[in-house]
Amino acid sequence: MNRPAPPPTEEELHAWVDGQLAADRHDAVEAAIARDPALAAKVAAWHSQRDALRRLHGELLDAPVPAPLMGALGRTRQGSSWTRWGGLAAGLLVAFAAGWIGNAQWAQWHAPRAGSQLARAPALREFVHDASVAHAVYAPEKRHPVEVAASEQQHLVQWLSRRLDRPLKVPDLSSQGYTLVGGRLLPGETGARAQFMFEDAAGERVTLYVGTLDARSADSPAAAETAFRFASEGPVPSFYWVDQGFGYAIAGKLPRDLLLKLATLAYRDLS
Repeated sequence: MNRPAPPPTEEELHAWVDGQLAADRHDAVEAAIARDPALAAKVAAWHSQRDALRRLHGELLDAPVPAPLMGALGRTRQGSSWTRWGGLAAGLLVAFAAGWIGNAQWAQWHAPRAGSQLARAPALREFVHDASVAHAVYAPEKRHPVEVAASEQQHLVQWLSRRLDRPLKVPDLSSQGYTLVGGRLLPGETGARAQFMFEDAAGERVTLYVGTLDARSADSPAAAETAFRFASEGPVPSFYWVDQGFGYAIAGKLPRDLLLKLATLAYRDLS
């Protein structure tokens, strides 16, 4: 009889967020995150912290390490060097080095995978992954799954349209048995994102995640097309598409064919 996979450790969760987790543990850790809302919330918070740190001084991450700092790194074996630099300079050096290492981990997390159109557009890949994580965090909530309930749909749509600076609509998924629960505002890599949540009679939930993509990837092959694509890299699978630099992702723990039907309905209503 097969033994259940051990629960993920903190080190494995960090490795999963950074794209450094060993292949033989990737599926088990991802499944554990999908099953545990608290775990999903934790890794989502780590994603947000990482993105916030990158945005703080993002222009420095692509620059070469300054020669004086490289020299300083070589002199750290000499105790007197740290004395001359003082606590402030040492702290600056450590912070810069940490940022440099973090950039390397980020680059590896976004390294292209052979044959993956999604991997060739890092901003799109991040968008789709965020949609999956957002679903895993909020869909299990019983008392507070949304910020604004469906009973205030007009206010919800106006509010999110204003925050995303784009007129939004709520698609009608009722032909597949899904009705609106409500929605919420979420942070994104390049600005605000919106999540609309739907539920069927059995309580199964699906979410529509929308937002503007990074303008730097708007001309990429993946970001220019509107055809549906399936993604399963996050805690839950999704179908996503892009229309004029605006991304959409339908995510949920649903069979692939049903998820596609819901994505098709949403696309028809939102196009």
